[in-house]
Amino acid sequence: MISFKPLLKTLIDKNLSKTEFVEMMKISSSTSAKMWRNEYIAMKIVDDICKKFECALTDVIEYVPDEQK
Repeated sequence: MISFKPLLKTLIDKNLSKTEFVEMMKISSSTSAKMWRNEYIAMKIVDDICKKFECALTDVIEYVPDEQK
């Protein structure tokens, strides 16, 4: 599964709340809800996040094998 846990750490490092992040990125509420539930979202959004924060993909998402849920 894909986890957005690294994004939460990135937000903490940048002193941003989830709400501030969603507003800054202009992400829909349904997309943000999917992110916080570790569900799939469009790669374009992940790309936009990496561009905005000038960070690596690993600062946004990580792969977690299903047996580690």
